[in-house]
Formats: sequence, structure tokens, C-alpha cells
Amino acid sequence: MKKLIEVDNVSFKYDNEPIFEDICLSVQEGDFVGIIGSNGTGKSTLLKLLLGELFPVSGTIRLFEEDVRQFKGWSKIGYLPQNAIAKSVGFPATAEEIVQTNLFSEIGLFSFLRKKHKEKVRKALELVGMEHCAKSLIGKLSGGQQQRVMLAKLLVAEPQIMLLDEPTSGVDAKTSQMLYELLLKLNKEKGLTIVMITHDIAKAFNYVARTFCLEEGSIIELNKKQINYELSHKHKHPAKSQIIFNFKENRNGNF
Repeated sequence: MKKLIEVDNVSFKYDNEPIFEDICLSVQEGDFVGIIGSNGTGKSTLLKLLLGELFPVSGTIRLFEEDVRQFKGWSKIGYLPQNAIAKSVGFPATAEEIVQTNLFSEIGLFSFLRKKHKEKVRKALELVGMEHCAKSLIGKLSGGQQQRVMLAKLLVAEPQIMLLDEPTSGVDAKTSQMLYELLLKLNKEKGLTIVMITHDIAKAFNYVARTFCLEEGSIIELNKKQINYELSHKHKHPAKSQIIFNFKENRNGNF
């Protein structure tokens, strides 16, 4: 399998505060990866490093086998930031107009959509089951519907990788499950590579293929036994101290 993301001995700090040190991570084509960890461990920072918004103090990040500092193929990557819904709720635009905004680099800011572009928008909304709401104002939709529109906005540009920061944040349990099922479908049927930050290991574990834990400046990939141990001891997202305790056990292999 082709490696689409390679994080090789990367260290990063804000001012003089270390966030992580010498972390390694690789994501292959077709992967569905979940990244967990307590608040403040650098999960969102890691995504910003992958997006070239921040740069590591040391180490190398490669996207499609190219150093992130020289990478130009950003159209291959779709990014959904945390709380993306909140930024769009008050915007007086329909679902299809929200999706269209991700085609401006292709059609030009002041150009009219051609038939092929309208078809792309329709197909993107159809992929997420929202074609029937194309003319609805984004602010009139439910939280889950809005998040589906945000996903359609990514999909219309036909990315090869989607980077998602807490995509189920702010939605109820039923909607969360529907979003996970949608992501799994996109991964399996469209071959879309997905890297997702999530606080909900209990639900995400049923859908992601690989799970990484970012804690105490290090990252490890958890195997099934380790994840089952984590879930058997906590039914909800655990307190930071408990995560770190179990993280140390996971890292040391004491199972």
C-alpha cells in the first residue's frame, strides 16, 4: 500500500512548551485512522502540522511522498475543523451554496457554475444523503444535517484524504452513529483515506481500522487488546490522569 502520510521523528513546541517529541505515524492509502487522547495533548496541532499551517521543530512530514514544506497538491486533502458547523449556521446560504464554495479554485470566484459543476455539487450532496436539502438554508438544518453538508463540501473537490477534527462533536448519539456509518461507507466504497480526531473511542472503535493514542508527548498505535482494556475500564471518555495511567501501561506493554 502507498503511504500518503508519513510523520517521521517529529517534535513540536509552542514557545518553550514541548507538545510532542520524536513522534512517528504513517497512514496508508485506504486507511481509516482514529486519533484519541486527552485535551491539550496536541491532537489538533498534529492536524495543523499535516496541513502545513505549522512546521515541526525537528523531524519530517511527508504527504504523498513529498515534504510538507514543498507540498503543492492541497486539493488532494480535505479538512474539516472542529466546530465547523458553528461558523456556518448564521450564514444566509443554502446547502448547495455552501458546497459550491469549495469549487471556487476550479471555477473562479466570480464565475458562474457550469452544468458539470452543478452536477458535482449534486453528487456530493447525494453521497452524504442530503440532496433533498440542497435548497434549504444551512441554519435551518439539524446539527447532523449541517455536518453532512460540511462533509459534502469536502467531497465536491474529490480529495484523496480527509482530515477530520472531532466530526461528531455537538451532535446526539444517534446522529453520531449515522456520521460514523457514512464515513465508513466513504472509506470502503470510495477508497477515501480518513484521519479522524475523536474523543469517543467507544463508538469510533467500531468503525476505524487503526487507533492511535497521543499522550505525554508520544503517540502509540493501540491494538485490539489494548483498546478493549481501555473500554472495559471506562464507559465514558476518561479523566486525563486515568488516560495517562493507562497510556503508560499500553506503551510499556504491561497487559
